[in-house]
Amino acid sequence: MKADVLIIGGGIVGACLSYELAKYRLDIALLEKETELSFGVSKANSGIVHTGFQSDPGALKTCLAVRGNMLYKELAKTLDFPLLPVGELVVAFPGELEGLHRMKAIGEQLGIPGLEIMNRRWLDEHEPSLSKEIQFALLGPTAGVINPYETVYALAEQAEANGVRIYCDHEVTGIQKVERSWRVQTEKGTFTSSTVINAAGLYSDKVARMAGIEVPSILPWKGEEYLLDRHAAWLTRRVIFPLPRKETKGVLVIPTVDGNTMIGPTAEAVSDCEEHSTSRSGKLAVLASVKKLIPALNDDQIIASFAGVRPTTKEGDFHIREDREGFINLVGIQSPGLTAAPAIAEQVVKMLGERVDLAPRKGYIRERKAIPRFRLLGNKERNDLIRKNPDFGEIVCRCELVTKAEVKEAIRRGARTLDGIKFRTRTQMGRCHGSFCTMKIMSIMAEELQIPYEAISKRGKGTELIKG
Repeated sequence: MKADVLIIGGGIVGACLSYELAKYRLDIALLEKETELSFGVSKANSGIVHTGFQSDPGALKTCLAVRGNMLYKELAKTLDFPLLPVGELVVAFPGELEGLHRMKAIGEQLGIPGLEIMNRRWLDEHEPSLSKEIQFALLGPTAGVINPYETVYALAEQAEANGVRIYCDHEVTGIQKVERSWRVQTEKGTFTSSTVINAAGLYSDKVARMAGIEVPSILPWKGEEYLLDRHAAWLTRRVIFPLPRKETKGVLVIPTVDGNTMIGPTAEAVSDCEEHSTSRSGKLAVLASVKKLIPALNDDQIIASFAGVRPTTKEGDFHIREDREGFINLVGIQSPGLTAAPAIAEQVVKMLGERVDLAPRKGYIRERKAIPRFRLLGNKERNDLIRKNPDFGEIVCRCELVTKAEVKEAIRRGARTLDGIKFRTRTQMGRCHGSFCTMKIMSIMAEELQIPYEAISKRGKGTELIKG
């Protein structure tokens, strides 16, 4: 199969690239090794759209994060995914005020608007749960939170609507340069393209080396996160940071777009890119750090835990280069990679435009509508939906109030696994973790996809729930 541009990797960066490139008259294909998009780094992170002032002001990742923050507001509006502009606070204990002033100066140097150091009286009024030992905080009002996987699906749906071909379960196994093109082998076929963009996250260094290109080595760092019940939403209105250290932003308190609060992450060097375990020691470390910020936190408010792995490098900055003609590597896209992703795509398109004719796509489809969220609607809106489609009257997931219609629409939009449906609809994300809804979802999947129950998996091959 041939393509003008071949993207390797279906996380937030690959999705932003496919969305941005779909604006032009190009034949674009995206390869993803997992069964669905957003099953790698992008499924397990904090979901923060950072202001950008926490990072080294001279770093590429910092400049791209500041730009990415600016781009998200219009993206969320156009593609109908949730973005909550909650803002962020970096707090200072006694003796740390000078650090806030340094961060504020860096932020102003970067052009970040609205930065202000708030005193204890303001904190008592706006964040009353914060420890009384905290005397000052730097407010960054332009920060927000998104659902990373929901954002990936919004970008990819819009890209597909404009002709981008997406191939999941297509792990890259080899790459060769053939005259002026690149030949990319996968487990399911060979692709040829004059331009390859390597956005393979944790495996971006390996993909580059398949092409005979040396890039910075990926050093995986694991971060454990803990999700609290919605009843704990009163703990914070904004993202809360301690004063960052050189190696990490610290353990945070993060409101989410769905009403839960999240705490974490830890920071631990690991040897395995697929090391996603959580631990008692990680939980205790997170709780100890967070209770310094918010003493009222109780561990019985935790309803779920997960771990993500970040693709860090020794250099500590993004590697965004056309290392050989027609082969662009995006390596070391660690935090704030989620924030920077739209700006990374923008930069790559500019690089591509230096040697490729980027004619606007005729008939470009600009807007996309999300799956209706029954839980968030008023009674009149709910009744209107049920009259149009009775499946909206059948509740599948009680914890999150998800209907049969939402599950069926997620399948129509590409969900092929239980996690794919979960990430699109929030089924299985409540306190019962799918005890009530899993079999109902599997029944709908079997009917809609015309597959046996034994073929239904949590997240792809090897994670099937039923053995025949």
